[in-house]
Amino acid sequence: MLAETICSAVSAAGLGIAAVTAYRKRFLTATRIAAYSLVPVGLVMTGVVEWVSGIAFKPSVWLGFGVLGVAWLLFMTTRAVERRSGTTRKERRAARATDRNEAVAPAASAPSLGAGAPASARPQDRPGKKQQQSAAPGEDFSDIEAILKKHGI
Repeated sequence: MLAETICSAVSAAGLGIAAVTAYRKRFLTATRIAAYSLVPVGLVMTGVVEWVSGIAFKPSVWLGFGVLGVAWLLFMTTRAVERRSGTTRKERRAARATDRNEAVAPAASAPSLGAGAPASARPQDRPGKKQQQSAAPGEDFSDIEAILKKHGI
């Protein structure tokens, strides 16, 4: 009851200030003051003030806020410990994914279980085909150097 009376008095005072402001030909400001002064009455009429006062004076509500605070504290503690360990969630997920997909080729969608093509069908064993040699450590990198020079690196 007291909260409703206070809200009504605040609204009446705000509407009085809005009337004085409008009398001084500041209509935009007067309209804004009137809008702000009608908010407390609207809150009383919708029951929000009664609901808030009911929540504020119940011990069970304050215990609930305490439980929420403890939950938040635990969550933040685990996040801090996780950050100190040096690994992120993404890194751990990537490690688990590589452990699961060890037998899968990079572009394959499933593990390759067969032994592959027979030895006679392999390209290096076929006569008449040009065989590729493995890259030597001192191989010519002129094309890479040209790209780097082009970009000023």
